[in-house]
This record gives sequence, C-alpha cells and structure tokens, in this order.
Amino acid sequence: MTNPHRAAVLGSPIAHSLSPALHRAGYAALGMDGWRYDRYEIDEAALEAFVTGLDADWAGLSLTMPLKRAILPLLDTVSDTARSVDAVNTVVFGPDGRRHGDNTDVPGLVNALRERGVGRVGSAAVLGAGATASSALAALGQICDGEVTVYVRSAERAAEMRELGEKLGVPVRTADWADGARALAGPLTVSTTPVGATDGFAAQLTGAPGVLFDVLYHPWPTALAAACLERGGTVLGGLDLLVHQAVLQFERFTGVERGPLAAMRAAGEAALASSS
Repeated sequence: MTNPHRAAVLGSPIAHSLSPALHRAGYAALGMDGWRYDRYEIDEAALEAFVTGLDADWAGLSLTMPLKRAILPLLDTVSDTARSVDAVNTVVFGPDGRRHGDNTDVPGLVNALRERGVGRVGSAAVLGAGATASSALAALGQICDGEVTVYVRSAERAAEMRELGEKLGVPVRTADWADGARALAGPLTVSTTPVGATDGFAAQLTGAPGVLFDVLYHPWPTALAAACLERGGTVLGGLDLLVHQAVLQFERFTGVERGPLAAMRAAGEAALASSS
C-alpha cells in the first residue's frame, strides 16, 4: 500500500471553493511536496461511485453541499460530533481503507471565536435553521452558558431546531424571523443564512451590537456585518470559519499535529481578493 498523498473537496457547485487554495498553501508552508489537493464537481447521484473508486493514495475528502448527509451511508465510522448534527464535512481514510466521517465545522467555529477572545457567553442567537445552523448550535453548546434563541421562518423549522437542542443538551428558544434584528443586541449572534437574507436587519440596528459571526465570505462584508462594524461591534466572517475548519481537516488528513493557520489564512485572503 502506498502512502496517502491525495485529498480533495467534493460538492456541487464547487468551482467557487477556496479549499484547494487553503490546503495547497498548507502543503507549501510545510514543504510537503508530494501532496495534492483538488476539487471535483460531484452531486449526490455520483458520490458513491466516486468514493468507492478511490485508491490507496487518498488520505481524505472535504465535503460541501449537498453531500454532508449523503455521505453517511458510505462511512464505516462517524465521530460523535458529526453524528450529533447529522452532517459530515470531513472523511479520513484509514490505513486499511476504512472511511471515518467527522465534522470540523463545529470545533472550527469554536476555535475561530476563541481566537477573537470569545470564550464564554451567557446567551446567544442563531439566524437561520439549515445545516450550518445545526453546526452553529452544537458549537454554541460548548461556549454558551444559557439559552440560544434561533430565529426561523417556519413552524416546521422551529420544531426541528428545538428537537436538535434537546438532542445536544442546549436550551433552545425559537423566535420569528421578522424579529431577527433583536438578536444583535445580545452578546453573540451567528448568522447562517444565504446572501441577502439578513440585509433588512442592517437598517434596524440601534446602539452597539454584540459579536456577529456571519458565515458568508463572498461578497464581504455583508450589509449586516458592515452595519455592525460601523456601530463598533466585533465581526467574524465566513473566512474565519473556513480557515479554522480547514486547518483541522489538514491535520486529520496529513497527521501533522499543528496545521499552518497563518499561511492558510493568507492564501484564503489572497484568493478572495483576486476573485472580487
């Protein structure tokens, strides 16, 4: 069996992904000349054939939408973190070819906040109720001492987030999406919505907001992030999450104890600058 030296990100669409720039910068920073990291346009229908066709050169895969749940039946083991949110963004291949699924979005979000001095909060809020919101809720369960308010558009989504909160042991209160601007008055808000979804809240801000973690990275800043910055708030963006989760993937794929965070962040910033 050869030493694994290949990894890639899979998803659809995938052309916009910054993951290759981040991982390749990590290899370059550590002089890992034999490593490759690519991107593949793979949808749910093509996933099984792709994964089962990989040879022993492969160390791991990064997964983005719509594959984070579709991969689950193809795995031999799944980490507790990934299982808790029913989402896998990282697959690591063992020496025997077994596939282990993990989720680095959850610890990546926690690490990004800690880097900015946010270690514990008394309460928090989440805007949105999709897959990223599930990871955000799991992350908040590690740093929030009190209730997490989730702002949602439908009763169905509200019920899903309350059920997930019970599963994670996180006290969850749901609120109407129209009142989402109120979240920013609290100590920490994680926005997990698509581009433009929170623009209307920007004009509703009054006073100094708390910390905003907006998981979008392009275009940046979002209207909400810009409004928070103008009022003196602390703002983290999608690149913060992307870099921190990618460093954890890098470590799992390569066996390196400490991934080159600064080099990978610089590569992400450069890639974003060149695309804007």
